[in-house]
Amino acid sequence: MHPLYANMAVSFFERMSMRARETGAINLGQGFPDANGPPEVLAAAAEALTARSSQYPPMLGLPELREAVAAHYRTAQEVDLDAQEVVVTSGATEALAASILALVSPGDEVLLFQPLYDAYKPLIERAGGTARLVRLAPPDWRITREALEANVTPATRAIILCNPLNPAASVARADELALLADFCVSRDLIAISDEVWEHVVFDDVRHIPLMAMPGMRERTVKIGSAGKIFAMTGWKVGWLCAAPELARVLARAHQFLTFTTPPNLQYAVAEGLRGSMAWVEGSRLGFQRSRDRLADGLERLGLKTLPSEATWFLSLDLAASGISMDDAAFCEWMVTEAGVAAIPISAFYAEEPVTHLVRLCHAKQDATLDEALARLERALPKLG
Repeated sequence: MHPLYANMAVSFFERMSMRARETGAINLGQGFPDANGPPEVLAAAAEALTARSSQYPPMLGLPELREAVAAHYRTAQEVDLDAQEVVVTSGATEALAASILALVSPGDEVLLFQPLYDAYKPLIERAGGTARLVRLAPPDWRITREALEANVTPATRAIILCNPLNPAASVARADELALLADFCVSRDLIAISDEVWEHVVFDDVRHIPLMAMPGMRERTVKIGSAGKIFAMTGWKVGWLCAAPELARVLARAHQFLTFTTPPNLQYAVAEGLRGSMAWVEGSRLGFQRSRDRLADGLERLGLKTLPSEATWFLSLDLAASGISMDDAAFCEWMVTEAGVAAIPISAFYAEEPVTHLVRLCHAKQDATLDEALARLERALPKLG
């Protein structure tokens, strides 16, 4: 067994999901909605399964999907992409793996912003690189030049940005993206921009792709996810977008990972990008309402939350709520005593963790959120 994995424990995410399954707890930890996505996209997948080919699609992805992705970004984000600049992957995590394995060599350093998605650091280390961690802090989670300069070295080759940011539920502003663009251009860095939450933004906040910033068109890998756009996390259809020379390098890494992705799902996602964006907008508004429902309910219980500008997540602020427990201990208490599973924000840090925030998934039906709140209301007096 590779030593990187030999001592790796089961993640807190999976452990809390297992506890929820074992105890019957409501799972507000793992990030998935309890709806089933746009009906017309599901129907397109079912039709394609019987009426279209079930053999290997092209390694780069079906031409229909590659063109649909490029056309979508040209319309929605004014990024002038061509289909040849799109590589379809088996989910966004595979896109991340292909990008990291293609672009990171032994001895290279990569800047990461923590809190961070848990796959980033192990993938960098598997490629022989070293993660340099830029610590973001609540409540605003903002990127500063000082933090970047403190962590860059002559060995730095790339940065990985998650925007919107899971678990912080924050969105990078234009000035932060301009700062990152200037930083990357001046130091000749590649940016891997994980933008899977790009369509789940609230309250008129605007998502700006890093690729659209001056100087970034040729040095950015933009990663997207049909699972997040259409709220169907199990489909595992993603893509990476990059200038042709960069895309060719990424495709070679993708070729020896999953090689390709189920063709019926690719056909269906292409149909969705062409014809189901009204459903996506309605879904976004629905997630905004579910965020407000959970936040308001927690407020009624005397529990304070941080602002949530994006994603399916809301952070409970233990310190502001007068709770002295750290986040991991509170999550253990909550699943045991209240029957509600959550995730400690400290699980998203590799060092110097924030320990007073708990992540809750609000992308649930009203009845699910209401029952979770009722369970918390009954259990809170026991916290004493």
